[in-house]
Amino acid sequence: MKKVLLSVVLIALFSACKRAIIETDLSKMNGYWEITKVEMKEGEDKDYKVNPTVDYIEINGKSGFRQKVMPQLDGTFRTNNLQEQITLTANDGSWFLNYKTAYGTWKEELVELTDSVLVLKNQAELEYHYKKFKPFSKK
Repeated sequence: MKKVLLSVVLIALFSACKRAIIETDLSKMNGYWEITKVEMKEGEDKDYKVNPTVDYIEINGKSGFRQKVMPQLDGTFRTNNLQEQITLTANDGSWFLNYKTAYGTWKEELVELTDSVLVLKNQAELEYHYKKFKPFSKK
């Protein structure tokens, strides 16, 4: 029984640990991202089943931009060309996206980043979960 309990605790511990995001990982943000859910501070989730827009992110080094685009059935994207400028900074082992537009500035913490998952946390402690966008397939 003790071995089973120890195994369960070790598995939970290892699965809870996330790999630290290093500077070379930042380029994984490049591309189209579709929001899947927002985790509220109180633990509630708001799921997004259908998204009329996706976020296009382009990072080069420690700067870049994000803009909303609307996927079209023919595989193209429509946009209004409004971009949020991004500067990436590191602080105490965490990465932050510092945004700037003509209307204001804000920042989000980069919580998780893989080839297919992006999680950002804003200053209100809302966590935004994204997955890589898969374009509509032509049949």
